[in-house]
Amino acid sequence: MAIKGILFDKDGTLVDFNATWFAIADLMALEASQGDRRKADSLLELGGYDFASRRFKADSIFAAGTNREIVDLWFPHLPEEERQHTLRRFDDITAVRAAEMAVPLPGVPEFLASLHARSYRLGVATNDSTTGCEKMLRALGIAQLFDAAYGYDAVANPKPAPDTINAFCDLTGLKPSEVAMVGDNRHDLEMARAGGCGLAIGVLSGTGTRESLAPMADVVLDSVIGLQPLLEEIA
Repeated sequence: MAIKGILFDKDGTLVDFNATWFAIADLMALEASQGDRRKADSLLELGGYDFASRRFKADSIFAAGTNREIVDLWFPHLPEEERQHTLRRFDDITAVRAAEMAVPLPGVPEFLASLHARSYRLGVATNDSTTGCEKMLRALGIAQLFDAAYGYDAVANPKPAPDTINAFCDLTGLKPSEVAMVGDNRHDLEMARAGGCGLAIGVLSGTGTRESLAPMADVVLDSVIGLQPLLEEIA
């Protein structure tokens, strides 16, 4: 069946993950450690940052998780009321700073515009907050190209659960088999499989590697730009 809709992960797929997110993660870690640099570095490592390579590890909490998972990881014994306060604080930090610091991957805005012009239904599925995602898309000047943006807080169960695929299909009227899911981590592809997507596409523009993505993907591309010949082939 022809692909009529495409769901994109955001960070590492549309946006340069390390260029955008290291400074934000560092700010969160420093706040969590009350300014203790050594403790902040330990929290970053715990969240998946590799100081040797200066990159986030594939499928790590920071690369693939939600702010709720980060709070649970860094503050495992925090009372629920304080946990919720910390989560709201982290959501505020990521929503504002990510929009300010977002770096699109090369050629992505232009490619998305070309897909929109060809009447593909487009959506974003991210484990960022919905507000943070919407702010970033507006800051990059591409929000108008998407039918919807789904953050971890827009559905009952975020990636890798299939809830976002179901929501996108409900909105667009498409069948899951008519939707391609594109992402740079395994949870993107796991969601595609769980939701019955027509294509599960891995990209190497983020934190994932060919080794981590290939077992779950129908195809692994260098970036979303490589979708063009693939879509033409299956049209």
